[in-house]
Amino acid sequence: MFQAGDIREWRGHDVVDDAGKKIGSLESVYVDTGTDDPAFATVTVGMVGRHRLVFVPLTGATVGPGYLKVRYPKNQVKGAPSIDTDGELPAGDEEAVFRHYDMTYQPGAGGERRLARR
Repeated sequence: MFQAGDIREWRGHDVVDDAGKKIGSLESVYVDTGTDDPAFATVTVGMVGRHRLVFVPLTGATVGPGYLKVRYPKNQVKGAPSIDTDGELPAGDEEAVFRHYDMTYQPGAGGERRLARR
């Protein structure tokens, strides 16, 4: 796995799916608040004037020359929960992001957020 600082340097690069199909551009990284490891990325998708940010897990992601490859198919990523390009993920929507990828959601011991944007 790469470090959060390393993947942030990839902002604006292509994000491709497990088959190499372009999904969009890397916008930001969300880390797991318990470990500070990169957990999800937001990817800019949509048409000009109608962009949005979708969430995709970084588990199993790899980097190549000029792209970040995620292990999820393009259609699944594009159907993921999204936010506006200038938005922030509401705490109450975190569970839906995990559920979309059949991942277990567990908030912090004190009920705190699981994801934080870096």
